[in-house]
Amino acid sequence: MRRLLPLLWLALLLAHAPARAADPITIVAAENFYGDVAKQIGGPDAVVSSILSNPDQDPHEFEVSPSVGRELAAANIVIYNGVEYDPWMEKLLSASSKLERRTIVVADLIGKKAGDNPHIWYDPQTMPAFAKALAAQLSALDPSHAADYQKRLTAFEDSLKPIHDKIAALHKRLAGVPATATEPVFGYTLAALGMNVRNERFQLSVMNDTEPSASDVAAFQNDLKNHKVKVLIYNSQASDPMADRLLSIAKEAKIPVVGATETQPSGTTFQAWVMSELDAIDEAVQK
Repeated sequence: MRRLLPLLWLALLLAHAPARAADPITIVAAENFYGDVAKQIGGPDAVVSSILSNPDQDPHEFEVSPSVGRELAAANIVIYNGVEYDPWMEKLLSASSKLERRTIVVADLIGKKAGDNPHIWYDPQTMPAFAKALAAQLSALDPSHAADYQKRLTAFEDSLKPIHDKIAALHKRLAGVPATATEPVFGYTLAALGMNVRNERFQLSVMNDTEPSASDVAAFQNDLKNHKVKVLIYNSQASDPMADRLLSIAKEAKIPVVGATETQPSGTTFQAWVMSELDAIDEAVQK
């Protein structure tokens, strides 16, 4: 009986001890803007890492390392863009099967398919849809914190209101204003602003890694030299001789130039990044 007493006391102590906190959910995002939003929704209940996070690196030249495979193997939730923007993710996931792993393909949430402009994070409808889907996945995996995920989701949705208000205000002033771009990185936002985007055939050629036709190049240069556009958007994260030439012509013609990136700058949030891009467009068109 005496030997049983210590065991009984131990059982009582364990029964009344506070439950050990569950391990945080591990999330791996292909791109850091999805990773940033995942941090905002997951809060202290999730550990988030992003694969593409260097704003000085061309994401199209990314090479997968063994460490990426190890990250994905340990992940509870994996997030990637889709629509052929990050095809290496599909290959890695198929090579690393994990029954309980959940995957969010953001393009699928908004009905995008192969061949569509893959820069969907600049579409105002994308992040609200992604945040809602992620909160649902987190709540399913971790029901005890479902209320916390919902609270953070609501806060995130509220934080997007200034962006939507800015877009609405700019649309009133910029609808129909001609703009052009070296590639369609910022295309969804320009469409939301109602701007008249020119030289789209040229942009599609660049997006699809094909050589723009001589006539499309000439039309683009003519737009810049003859001030047929009010602003030039260029991908400041990826450059080539053709884009550099167009950038030079725009500067010579005193056409305002705005850089757009494919990776969220370090030390900022998705919301601040998008707002800074909108402010840059606003300032440029006022010149």
